[in-house]
Amino acid sequence: MSTTARTVLFHEIGGPEVLRVEETRLPDPGPGEVLIDVAAIALNRAEALFRAGRYFYQPTLPASRNGYEAAGTVAAVGPGVTAFAPGDPVMAAGDIELGSQGVHADRILLPEDRVVARPADVDPVVAAAVWVGYSTAYGALVRTAGLAAGDHVLITGASSGTGTAAIQVARRAGAVPIATTRTEDKRRQLLDLGAEHVIVTGGEDIAKETRRVTGGRGAEVVFDAIGGATFRELGDAVVEGGTLVSYGWLDRLPIELPMNWPLTVHGYNNLVMSGSADGRRRTSRYLASGLADGTLRPVVAEVFDGLDRIQDAHRLMESNRHTGKIVVTV
Repeated sequence: MSTTARTVLFHEIGGPEVLRVEETRLPDPGPGEVLIDVAAIALNRAEALFRAGRYFYQPTLPASRNGYEAAGTVAAVGPGVTAFAPGDPVMAAGDIELGSQGVHADRILLPEDRVVARPADVDPVVAAAVWVGYSTAYGALVRTAGLAAGDHVLITGASSGTGTAAIQVARRAGAVPIATTRTEDKRRQLLDLGAEHVIVTGGEDIAKETRRVTGGRGAEVVFDAIGGATFRELGDAVVEGGTLVSYGWLDRLPIELPMNWPLTVHGYNNLVMSGSADGRRRTSRYLASGLADGTLRPVVAEVFDGLDRIQDAHRLMESNRHTGKIVVTV
């Protein structure tokens, strides 16, 4: 037996216009698999890069799926699945191959270990916007960099979904978030979202401003989404022996390392937490706790109604006008 799903696919590399919503067939869940009725999906920069052929691996053409984040309810489980049952609220845990397992659809089939429980009181729109950004920020800042109360953390590209999550993760740790953005119009937004200071890179020097607002010391931690040649310059913004975490490459040129040693540099990706049972357990507990006490709450820039708006959602992603996550209800 099988079931049908409306699935976001693309058959060629290109802009948002290549995305199509098509009917596909899914088999009944096999051993260790979970069938999920999706209520909401969220976008990440990675998916726009993947669609355009500029991600770190290429799409699976002639019919490629897409999407890391989805939230919904278990429809059925396969033999051997013990962690979930029909009716359970869940969300995708990120560690998938986009071309074959992408979750942007109204019904998806995933391995049990790529699914995590969704707190029952967290609605699908919020849940869809949570996993990638917060697991990345928590894993990079808290687990990897050891961010502590009183530390200053410089967050580049801070208006993104992961950037806004990092501001909240920093504040939850008692640290002081310093945010960067390219344009003046996002300064007020980022301050309202919890950034202690905002540096507008279009007219301000990141290193000089960071040292000014930290009393000349610099930041203990840098959380960088950009890479390229600017990564080298961020070395001037950290304290002696500070930590830089590179998690993105919005600049497609090779990353250049700072020369002002001693310092520590980490290359980080979401698989660090999503790729192991212990990482998923720790992240799930962290998210549940933060969502419950209100210290974590994803910033949702816009919610599009229905999968047929997927092209519009990708256009907004590429416009860079938004702050936070873009969500599509299903």
